[in-house]
Amino acid sequence: MCSACYWETPLGGVLEGIVLEFKGAGDAKKACLHVFAIAFALEVSVGKTNTVMALNNSNVLLPCIFTTCIGFQDLVFTWYFNSTELIYQGKIKNKATEPTLVTRNPRVDFVGSTTKKDYNISIVLNAVEFSDAGKYTCHVKNPLERGAQHNATIFLTVVHKMVETDNTVTLIIVGVVGGLIGLLILFMLIKRVVLFIIKKTQDGKKECLVSSSGNDNTENGLAGSKAEQKAPPKA
Repeated sequence: MCSACYWETPLGGVLEGIVLEFKGAGDAKKACLHVFAIAFALEVSVGKTNTVMALNNSNVLLPCIFTTCIGFQDLVFTWYFNSTELIYQGKIKNKATEPTLVTRNPRVDFVGSTTKKDYNISIVLNAVEFSDAGKYTCHVKNPLERGAQHNATIFLTVVHKMVETDNTVTLIIVGVVGGLIGLLILFMLIKRVVLFIIKKTQDGKKECLVSSSGNDNTENGLAGSKAEQKAPPKA
């Protein structure tokens, strides 16, 4: 006897297979054959970096987007602080509607949108305090994918003042490299000018030698000289 069976993976994927039931030695036994898998169709991301730094008493953006291959319906997204404290929860009927609020912390505002290209479910935490530092988890559950769920985590650090990055070393390196490049360009220009002057000088010497050689032949009465070309006197 066969029937369908499904498993939810630890990271939110869904595995689908077939249950084969057979009896042996008086006891019923079951075995599931993993025929195919639909894994990780739902993905959640907080961006390229999972760390955010905020100034005390400022407002900070906690980014989060999700993607799904087969769409969604009655999708629920939840933000948790340090894995246990629920600070925002919303529900999205479908991709043509914006989220409806289920519950939220008074200092948290939803700033995303789910009717545009990216399914953006980012929030803003207002008037950040030092006690707000910690782990924030963006959790998404999509009933359309047999209850598939996935999450991503971002870590918030709260500081008294922003520390300016010392770029002295970087500026020195850039200055040295720029200076070397400038010297190289200057050297190449000087080289081209010197070669041009040398070439002009050599051409001038060649012209002088040719002219001097012609004058010598004329004075010595050699072939091609004016003495040869002079007509003989008549008798």
